[in-house]
Amino acid sequence: MSQTRILYNDRCPICRAEIAHYRRRAETTGAALVFEDLNRADLGGWRLTPDQARRRMHAALPDGTIVSGIPAFAAIWAALPGMGWLARLVMLPGVRGVADLLYNRVAAPWLYRRQMRREARGLAGTGGGA
Repeated sequence: MSQTRILYNDRCPICRAEIAHYRRRAETTGAALVFEDLNRADLGGWRLTPDQARRRMHAALPDGTIVSGIPAFAAIWAALPGMGWLARLVMLPGVRGVADLLYNRVAAPWLYRRQMRREARGLAGTGGGA
């Protein structure tokens, strides 16, 4: 069975919690998902710099295509039984535009800046405050 690989930042507490949820569902259902912490992954295989990898979530689809942002979330949801409807919904043209806008302009930049501040304060990977 081909797997979808998900690249995420395990040092980001919000990212780690969300991926832990998806990982539990994947393990319970046998979904073909593999989760890779960008801090341990070979980013060359992803064709990403460390900074690019930190700025958003990425997925390598079974055919080798690499997607990021909302399509990466859709790849997770499509692989998880019972969540395919959400993947289809978020990829509809009007919904996708709004979801992309919110993720690209609000959520991803906020998470990136938040994590950079945590790392500057030495809190990355410690579970320490926000």
